[in-house]
Amino acid sequence: PLPGKVVCVCVCVCVCVCVCVLNKHKPWIETSYHGVITENMDIVLLDPPLVALDKDAPVPYAGEICAFKIHGLEAPFEAVVLNGTSGEGQLRARGPVDCELQKEYTFIIQAHDCGAGPGGTGGKKSHKAVVHIQVNDVNEFSPVFREAQYQAAVTEGKIYDNILQVEATDQDCSPQYSQICNYQITTSNTPFAIDRNGNIRNTEKLSFDKQQQYEVLVTAFDCGQKRSTESVAVHIDVKPVCKPGWQGWNKRVDYEPGTGSKQLFPKMHLETCGGPLSSVRTMVELQTSHIGKGCDRETYSEKSLQKLCGASSGSTDLLPAPSVSTNWTASLVTDSGRDSDLIFRFDGRQAAKIPDQMVPQNLTDQFTIATWMKHGPTPGLRAEKETLLCNSDKTEMNRHHYSLYVHNCRLVFLLRRDFTQVDTFRPAEFHWKLEQICDKEWHYYVINVEFPVVTLYVDGVTYDPYLVTDDWPIHPSQIDVQLTLGACWQGGEVTMSRFTQYFRGSLSGLTIRPGKIESQKVISCLQACKEGLDINSLESLGKGIKFHFNPAQSILVMEGEDLENMNAALRKVSYINSRQFPTPGIRHLHISTSVQCFGEDTCISIPDIDAVVMVLQPSEPRITIAGVDRLTRPAADLRGPAGLTLFQDLHIISTVTKGDTEEIIHNLDYCDILVLGEELRPEQEGLQLQRMTIETCPPSLLGVDSMSNYEQVIRQVHYHNWHPTQTPDRKFRLTCSELNGRYTSNEFTLEISVLHKSEAGEHVNHMVAPPQYMQVVHHPAMVHSLYPTHGSGVPSAATVVIVICIAALVVVVVLGIYRIHLTHQQEGRSSDTTKEGELDWNDSALNITVNPMESQGQREKWDIVKQSRIHKGHSNQLQSLSHTCCLSVPHAELPGAPGS
Repeated sequence: PLPGKVVCVCVCVCVCVCVCVLNKHKPWIETSYHGVITENMDIVLLDPPLVALDKDAPVPYAGEICAFKIHGLEAPFEAVVLNGTSGEGQLRARGPVDCELQKEYTFIIQAHDCGAGPGGTGGKKSHKAVVHIQVNDVNEFSPVFREAQYQAAVTEGKIYDNILQVEATDQDCSPQYSQICNYQITTSNTPFAIDRNGNIRNTEKLSFDKQQQYEVLVTAFDCGQKRSTESVAVHIDVKPVCKPGWQGWNKRVDYEPGTGSKQLFPKMHLETCGGPLSSVRTMVELQTSHIGKGCDRETYSEKSLQKLCGASSGSTDLLPAPSVSTNWTASLVTDSGRDSDLIFRFDGRQAAKIPDQMVPQNLTDQFTIATWMKHGPTPGLRAEKETLLCNSDKTEMNRHHYSLYVHNCRLVFLLRRDFTQVDTFRPAEFHWKLEQICDKEWHYYVINVEFPVVTLYVDGVTYDPYLVTDDWPIHPSQIDVQLTLGACWQGGEVTMSRFTQYFRGSLSGLTIRPGKIESQKVISCLQACKEGLDINSLESLGKGIKFHFNPAQSILVMEGEDLENMNAALRKVSYINSRQFPTPGIRHLHISTSVQCFGEDTCISIPDIDAVVMVLQPSEPRITIAGVDRLTRPAADLRGPAGLTLFQDLHIISTVTKGDTEEIIHNLDYCDILVLGEELRPEQEGLQLQRMTIETCPPSLLGVDSMSNYEQVIRQVHYHNWHPTQTPDRKFRLTCSELNGRYTSNEFTLEISVLHKSEAGEHVNHMVAPPQYMQVVHHPAMVHSLYPTHGSGVPSAATVVIVICIAALVVVVVLGIYRIHLTHQQEGRSSDTTKEGELDWNDSALNITVNPMESQGQREKWDIVKQSRIHKGHSNQLQSLSHTCCLSVPHAELPGAPGS
């Protein structure tokens, strides 16, 4: 063979043998590894260490380790060979490892040797080993509370083991750093504590009155003592011990006059603390006993109220305001006030005799006695009779003809007839037993007598007597009788006549009306309250709600079975005051409630509540009298048949300010016309009202009516002066009032000047006259003649001529005055005759009441009532004014009034 071929064969064999011999063994590694890596680090600490062994060592390549390969689903690790000869390797993370994302990894690893040579051909790999890697946590997260804030409520007076629990979490993955090991309250001086589980408890009993809400801050710590970055707020409300009762009501309710009705309890509801109720009964009481005579009523005089209510005329007021003509009440103790506000107090020592001329003499089988009375229980074991009104013998005997008295909280009316009227056994004493008689509150009592039937009205409610005692008529005698108030006159006493059976209480407006009885409608009107309770929208009350008002609407009772319907009904209760100018001040409210439960012996108790209604001060009206305040007229106008009209251009207006000033309409109840300075001289001057001469003094117009009707009457007042040259200039002052002097007008003064030889003039009071009524009449010629220029010089040569002219003028004037005087006397006589014929005039505009103390000769269709009047602020100017005339102006008979 060729040498080349032999060589080739030898090489081939040699190579084959060489491979088989040099890499005979696989690398060897452990069957499993456990590693630990700290998150955010890259070196894995394996146990045992990563080392691969190869039995081919120290043969190069075959005994060396070239690589470690990992088999797994995206395991974020890699294995690197640190020393191929020794087989040491290292497991590393290819990127950041986050324990919160994955705590453990498991994968397969194999070791690879370097093969038979540098190319790595013929390399061998070890068996597969399981690697378990655990990621060690780092305390990188702080605890965070699950809620942004916590809310809880506790009842006062209790110690709680657990009020509420707060809870925080930690995002770290390991138990050491993810678990919360402690909570802490950071708010100091708080009566609360917290345990390691976040349970909050109170360390002392809480009080609702002391503090109604607490706020505490709580922080958390994990087991690595890492603190939460933010504390959490815990709100703990302290609730009072559940007490059944009304909630959601205000202790004060302000009432603006003129706003109609106002809800008292718009948000009120009844708290029952979960107790089931079968029915609820609530009483709302408006307490106004301290206002006037028990509530807010119109404060007109008793006579004015009778006219407004349409009462029959002819009543006699036995308790009028003290004056010259009504002086029997001067010794009685009174409260301050005017007329209807005038209250007489009797303490068991005061009494008054009614003058004989004031006593109604014509009591028939029909008459009415009415009075306001406030009376309480009589002190002492044996109560005596307390006489309001008594008509008894003046002398010799002690017989009671009729009387009204209180005995043991019973009202008794005694009426004994004379034998001249009846001669049989007839009813004589009528008894009523009522709670109102001794409740120390004001009530209006009216006794209607239609003999033998006697009916009592108390606050408009009818009561029949529970006992009627018969008696024989009184024997006729010539003994005079005495009518008394506050006690009964004992004229038949042996030693000395005296009063007995004194009254203890308060009276007002005691009247007797003979011949007629009042209707229930009029009685209700006379005592009607202008304020009371009301219900808004009655038709919207829930089903099953029953309600009842007392006659004065000061007490409201509601009953119902459904609690929600009762709550809704109480929210509709309101206060109303219909007066245009109500009395300001407090009205007390008292609410009492009783409930019934389902078949239980004991039921919850609802406490009473008290509130007030504050009636605010009303906007006061300003009554303004305007017109011409100066009249300058020739003497002939004052002597003429018609005289001088004083207030022809008079206007009365009333305004009130509520933001803007606006005119309002309301009534007047009197106007006074006063003479300032010297008293009128009846022999030469006087006032006339529609041709009727007022001989004594200026009048006072009385009676409730509109301002326009008062204007018409006042414009009819005329002034006459038959000797104007002997009388100084006159001034008249006019004032008007509303509600018995509560609101008074300005003092309008009219000045009258008499001219003898010049034109008449007039002057308008611009300060009070409204623009549409202003007028000014100027008389320059008159002013020039009366007030010549003082600075003009007179030539000395003309002095003698002027003196002669003046002397001649004086002679002519004296002769003229004498002739005028003679002519006036003749006219005066004829005028007197004319006046007598002119007294039959149309009196439909006014009706004048007659004072029974005046003589019959003074009574005409217009009767003048003389009485003393005191005008505040003008006592010095009125010293010479001995009397004032009062013209009573009934409401229905003024011009323009209904029925005129």
